[in-house]
Amino acid sequence: MKLREARERWVRTGGIELCVAELGDASRPTVVLVHGYPDSKEVWSEVASRLAEEWHVVLYDVRGHGRSTAPSPLRGGFTLEKLTDDFLAVADAVSPDRPVHVVGHDWGSVQAWEFATVKRTEGRIASFTSMSGPSLDHFGHWIKQRMSRPTPRRVGQLMGQGAKSWYVYLLHTPVLPELAWRGPLGKQWPRILQRMEKVPAGDYPTPSLPQDAAHGAWLYRDNVRPRLRRPRTDAYAHVPVQLITPTEDFFLSESLYDQLELWAPQLVRRSLPAKHWVPRTRPDQLSSWISEFVASNEAARRDGLPVQGPVATGAHADRFGGQLVLVTGAAAGIGRATAFAFAEAGARVVAVDRDGEGAARTAEMALLIGSPAAWGETVDVSDEQAMEKLAEKVAREYGVVDVLVNNAGIGLSGSFLETTSEDWKNVLDVNLWGVIHGCRIFGKQMADRGQGGHIVNTASAAAYQPSRALPAYSTSKAAVLMLSECLRAELAEKSIGVSAICPGIVNTNITATARFAGADAAEEKRLRDRTSRLYGLRNYPPEKVAAAILNAVVRNQAVVPVTPEARGARLLSRVSPGVLRGIARLKPPL
Repeated sequence: MKLREARERWVRTGGIELCVAELGDASRPTVVLVHGYPDSKEVWSEVASRLAEEWHVVLYDVRGHGRSTAPSPLRGGFTLEKLTDDFLAVADAVSPDRPVHVVGHDWGSVQAWEFATVKRTEGRIASFTSMSGPSLDHFGHWIKQRMSRPTPRRVGQLMGQGAKSWYVYLLHTPVLPELAWRGPLGKQWPRILQRMEKVPAGDYPTPSLPQDAAHGAWLYRDNVRPRLRRPRTDAYAHVPVQLITPTEDFFLSESLYDQLELWAPQLVRRSLPAKHWVPRTRPDQLSSWISEFVASNEAARRDGLPVQGPVATGAHADRFGGQLVLVTGAAAGIGRATAFAFAEAGARVVAVDRDGEGAARTAEMALLIGSPAAWGETVDVSDEQAMEKLAEKVAREYGVVDVLVNNAGIGLSGSFLETTSEDWKNVLDVNLWGVIHGCRIFGKQMADRGQGGHIVNTASAAAYQPSRALPAYSTSKAAVLMLSECLRAELAEKSIGVSAICPGIVNTNITATARFAGADAAEEKRLRDRTSRLYGLRNYPPEKVAAAILNAVVRNQAVVPVTPEARGARLLSRVSPGVLRGIARLKPPL
């Protein structure tokens, strides 16, 4: 359902007429979306259309914005007290008999913190989802704490946020902001959003932008100085709060939300690798998290239970909860450990392997560990058509993948002269072409969706550490490493990160299935057993590689050596490659 199909009504409050739009079944619980500055309700159009499939969704133009009328005079007409009057009028009109779930972005979130902490709204709000807009009261106390008890870290936080707040100072100047917005800034703003924030073109911003921005300057003038100077001491949230923090927000520091649990006892934290305008750039993820939070609160209210946060409690649960992660080579080893790590973080997991039973077992265990949903798929990654069909099925039944882990691989050892063309084909088909197929097919889906994502390719320390015993394997992994570097450069403009993971000696079953070129069956079995014992003695667990993979996604790291020998070889490849070349001439102790 699109916003243009919404039902409209007008709500009158304190001499102001508010334009209100409704989507979805009005008998369902109500979700009220409050926009920020310099926006109108259309900033929520993509999120609203998704939420309307399940909830009664209400959007309204804040006074002086969009089609709502402006107070006269403007000065004193945008105080938080009057904005709270507006919200209550809207809530009473659209959901008179039960509380509403509030979602705010930017100044919509600043307002909604007021709604969620004043006594006169108790019983009218069921939950609050905040993004990119702190409480001015909490912000005021944050500043006072750092000024009264300065430390190097606190001073750095103050200076950092002070630099990010440059626009606030400008908006307090008389006349100039209005002239800028009604002049060149208003005309260039859509292009600025597209270039700086990667906001897609469409029905936003609306033609009312210059007037909205000029009126909205009074949001800052009427509220910022008074609240920061004298912040309320009773600004405690009386509702469950979900905080969604864009980690690349150009205007707000993550440290603003330190110790927020003191003000919001029922707090759920989420983080998103995105910039400020997430309602436009990440509508799928926002809709999923909002819907999950609303549903959990509705269930708790219905059953008379305390509100529960996300089920997942593992590392990075705030980052991956509800996201769709696909892992190839997931039946065992690093792939299985990675699937489990994402499951523990609350992600939905698609476990892919040509060992169908192993993939199914991984999916079953992922559900027990904490994944809200998991599926096993039987696919040979070297088969391009099979990968195409897998991508179509996943997109159709589960959604577009948020994180892709191309992990499937096979081992091949032996000298170059004993490695046959068939050996080369087998190792390149899986280790390189499997990665190419995954990146091309699933990466295109991510790019077409336009909401970012991340691709992880499992390379190896062998990618930069030459060896006379691993010419084919090392070549395949070196190609994966360079492919990852190239893709990272290309996909950065689409907010898709790419990481290459380079493990050293890890205790997995790859040694039990590795091929040894030039060896007969008996000799190959001896070499496999010997190699497996050596890897077992090293005993570096795949779970540590899985943890490195999650960290690489969170930090958007380019190349991640894992294990001490992998890090050492990486360093030598940069500062003293001749040493590695010398080591490469040594025969392995097999």
